[in-house]
Amino acid sequence: MTQLRTVQVLGGGSAGSSAHVRSLASGLVARGVRVTVCAPAELDRVYDYLGAGAHFVPLPRLGDPATVTALRNACIGADVVHAHGLPASVRAALALSGRAGGPGGGRAPLVTTWDSRVHVDGAGGGMLRLLERRTVRAATVVLGTSSELVDRARRRGARDARLAPVTVPAARGPVCLHDGKARAELGAVDRPLLMAVGALERGRGYRTLLDAARSWRELDPQPLLVIAGEGRERAALQRRIASEGLPVRLIGRREDVAELLAAADVAVLPSRWEARSMLAQEALRLGVPLVATAVGGVPELVGNAAELVPYGDAEALAGAVRGLLEDVERRMDLAAAGRVQARSWPTEDETVAHVLSVYDELVGR
Repeated sequence: MTQLRTVQVLGGGSAGSSAHVRSLASGLVARGVRVTVCAPAELDRVYDYLGAGAHFVPLPRLGDPATVTALRNACIGADVVHAHGLPASVRAALALSGRAGGPGGGRAPLVTTWDSRVHVDGAGGGMLRLLERRTVRAATVVLGTSSELVDRARRRGARDARLAPVTVPAARGPVCLHDGKARAELGAVDRPLLMAVGALERGRGYRTLLDAARSWRELDPQPLLVIAGEGRERAALQRRIASEGLPVRLIGRREDVAELLAAADVAVLPSRWEARSMLAQEALRLGVPLVATAVGGVPELVGNAAELVPYGDAEALAGAVRGLLEDVERRMDLAAAGRVQARSWPTEDETVAHVLSVYDELVGR
């Protein structure tokens, strides 16, 4: 029997999609599939796709025309090409419009996973919709990580759009809740610790979060908000934190996010849109109470195991966090509910098995 060969394509590589591809590659290789991961070189240094048993092809930066050529060469002989996210899907579709194809000489089927949603206003919004339409129409199957994304793909003209189980791997090894060492490092030994994680970019809700932090200055003891992540908004956020004297620390990108999150009293997710947020998944697994915006796939993901507030409503966000800090019993209830909710999510093995069943179906066609 011929060994199945798949090419996994990543573009900019969000933390969620990059970790998912690492898990997927490892699981597919263990099942006898030959896997090639095509992604920017820096992603392999972080996620070690080679260590998962995959072949790795570094891609030039996204704006470089050589990216499509590199992808086209990598896809020669592939049975299935699987692109993760819109930028990767656009480039994979372009690559497959050339001569790339499976052993039979035809074009390899393209699977795309939609795990995020880009918000662009004005003329850019029209271009975004055009790219989405072209991408889903080039794909044989679109896998959406939330019901909203599946519906969006269908509206854009997808021939076959399905809800896909996707689980980002849990933190490896033991994680100590309310770890005193982590709290001491962050400066929250004798005060509540709030934790947010994610790229410092527009749409992640950090401006609203800083609005909320203004009201927390009145609490005694005053909570400390720690934000882990990097991005173009960092300088503007830091200026505002300094000028307003906000109890907020920006600590940059960290490799020990799970340990820091486990030390927190409350996790906060203020985003404009999320599908299957890594922060939400990790917080619920660890039993850390979560306050999140009721957007995208978040309600579907967390169920009744988190406090949900409208996006952009600083007063509601501040009030929900304050309410949890003042109610120990409610925090304990959410911690227990979070662990129960996390056990209802698909496992890594189930996610890999589902994706492999899609590949087998397409190759069988």
